[in-house]
Amino acid sequence: MDENIQIFWHQFCKKHNLSKNTPVEAWAFGATREDANELASLVGKRIKTATTSAYELYSKDEKLPEVGDWSIILDGNGKPVCVIKDVCVEIIPYNLISQEHAYHEGEGDRTYSYWRKVHDEFFTREYKERGKAFYPQAPMVCEVFEKVE
Repeated sequence: MDENIQIFWHQFCKKHNLSKNTPVEAWAFGATREDANELASLVGKRIKTATTSAYELYSKDEKLPEVGDWSIILDGNGKPVCVIKDVCVEIIPYNLISQEHAYHEGEGDRTYSYWRKVHDEFFTREYKERGKAFYPQAPMVCEVFEKVE
């Protein structure tokens, strides 16, 4: 974590009476700088309150999200935008993800058809980059979070 992100986190911890040693991850949404900027903006406006990631693409030593986890959301330049906290984490087959979850992801026109089109493309590409084939029943990590600051 670079110095600017550490300073951001320490200030957040002080303001919210947390230990500065409270575990936190800093990351950006999406696959491109543009995605990161757009999606961070939606989180900042409290429009995006959920996200989905491919369970099978986590490495063995990578920690899966858990309820109570803190994250610093970064923009496309790697700068902190806000802090979120996971309030619900479930592993769900891709083809069973609900319209409600898709809506809470806050993207596009917030319809399930828009979400499905964009995520079909995203996960197809992401799986292919790892030498795997994406399939409809692929287990997904579905997170619901709240923006704290």
